Amino acid sequence: MKFIVSSSALLKQLQQISGVINANTVLPILGDFLFEIENSKLTVTATDLETVMKIHLDIEAKESGKICIPAKILLDSLKNIPEQPLTFNIDKNYGVELTSDNGKYKVMGENADNFPKEPVPDDSNSFTMTSSGLVTAISKTIFAVSSDDLRPAMTGVFFELGEKGISFVATDAHRLVKYTRTDVSCPQKDTFIVPKKPLSLLKSALPLNEDELTISYNSNHLFVKHGDTELVCRLIDARFPDYKVVIPVDNPYLLSVNRTDFQSALRRVSVFSNKSTNQVALSISGSELQLASQDVDFSFEGNERMACTYNGEDLAIAFNARFLIEMLSGADTTEINMELSISTKAGIIKPSEQEPNEELLMLVMPLMLNN
Repeated sequence: MKFIVSSSALLKQLQQISGVINANTVLPILGDFLFEIENSKLTVTATDLETVMKIHLDIEAKESGKICIPAKILLDSLKNIPEQPLTFNIDKNYGVELTSDNGKYKVMGENADNFPKEPVPDDSNSFTMTSSGLVTAISKTIFAVSSDDLRPAMTGVFFELGEKGISFVATDAHRLVKYTRTDVSCPQKDTFIVPKKPLSLLKSALPLNEDELTISYNSNHLFVKHGDTELVCRLIDARFPDYKVVIPVDNPYLLSVNRTDFQSALRRVSVFSNKSTNQVALSISGSELQLASQDVDFSFEGNERMACTYNGEDLAIAFNARFLIEMLSGADTTEINMELSISTKAGIIKPSEQEPNEELLMLVMPLMLNN
């Protein structure tokens, strides 16, 4: 079997799917790319048994066939070969010879029949949304996903399909993010949980444009298709917590503050906070917001004050500064609104202006104030 492909085009596509491959695989063949050729079209597949990613590429080839090629050595070699046509020659013993303008390189492949079979979209429901819509949804929620394997339901993003659109929810029990899009028409009311790794891969692979994606799902898998890129992943088989009961409905105090100024102040003050809690205390009265942190063990202390607009009783409340900084990055507006109540009740953060067809709500649990 023989085919010719552009070295840079192949490298670009392989880098897109190489994130699927784990460094330490149980099965050696999971460290390979599966190359399949049919009708002058090359399909390359990578998998870790939970997630499958495929790309399609036009090549020059007279015959069909398939082979597994070790991913690491192929990527390392392609990174060092300048843009040119590369010829792949594969013999019947799975030996692969790459021929460039000024060199020949040999690597041992494997029988493609040993490569794991990918899931098929049986009994699946489908809907479409824009590429930028999905990338934005992932970006605004993925940071709040839990890394606690003892709570598998929280280690992914909860997709909630409804009549009015689709919501994406992530929580780690300390904070919660809900991002809703009303410009997506879902086939029916449904819910499923998508793991963090495939979402991270989609975020890197998908363009931030208005291209239409086809998203299909069944009881076990999610299928995403965009142009020449496809992703299949296993869904998390667990029950997502009832997040709606956590969101307070009556937070009467409203704090409005410049997002970037607040974020910068939190970064500066949190340097002096306790490294295990990252606690920063907010004291709000009138039109002044004070930020204070301390680490008693090292006698560190940081204090700042800034202007704000506040409607409510004087309040002192403490939060994990790292959580607040990450959540503020998710809001794209100049100003953010914080809905607060008492010092032991969750605070709600919202952008001061929501985009059309979008709604973002972020919740953060307070910390116990150091007296």
